[in-house]
Amino acid sequence: MNLLPHIEVNPQVAATASVIWLHGLGADGNDFKSIVPELNLPEDLAVRFIFPHAPSIPVTINAGYVMPAWYDILQMDVERQVDEIQLRNSAKQIEKFIEHEISRGISANKIIIAGFSQGGAVAYETVLAFPQKLAGLLAMSTYFATKDSVVFNSANQMTPIAIQHGTQDPVVPAMLGEQAYLLLKEKEYPVNFQSYPMEHSVCMQQIGDISLWIQQVLNDN
Repeated sequence: MNLLPHIEVNPQVAATASVIWLHGLGADGNDFKSIVPELNLPEDLAVRFIFPHAPSIPVTINAGYVMPAWYDILQMDVERQVDEIQLRNSAKQIEKFIEHEISRGISANKIIIAGFSQGGAVAYETVLAFPQKLAGLLAMSTYFATKDSVVFNSANQMTPIAIQHGTQDPVVPAMLGEQAYLLLKEKEYPVNFQSYPMEHSVCMQQIGDISLWIQQVLNDN
């Protein structure tokens, strides 16, 4: 299977669950690798972490500068005009990682998709359209870019969704995280929203919450 370049962090014992974690614009898979030991997950949970690298493409809002990006951002207005074709193509690339994990013996309902900023937008599309039940969706400091066009698949209607956002985020306003939360709540998804006094980043309190959430959703499946 032809997978995007990526970093893999394996547990001490054979993996029984996987977290596929997508970085934000201009970063790469190394951005969140250091978070794995900070999560302090129990060894018996046996989680494999996969951090794909987005391809480098021209980004319109950055004067066409070539950088790692899951899709082009055309305008930085509140509605976030993005190249949805590129976003969906990136979601297809993440589906390949899911299928690869399944081929390695990880059940689909033991696979979490996590994404920060741009990566979170791809995570929404990937999980909500995926035809098999996944363990969970973690959306950090992000927005639901394809909320009006995604083809929701009922397979993940009961998949836990955690949305986390900084109250002082100058890059992706917190209202966009809240907007996604309200939409998914209206559609009766099991969604939770948490906010933190931070900007466009991740904080220690949040890392603790992520750890507890990962343990909960994996133990529930």
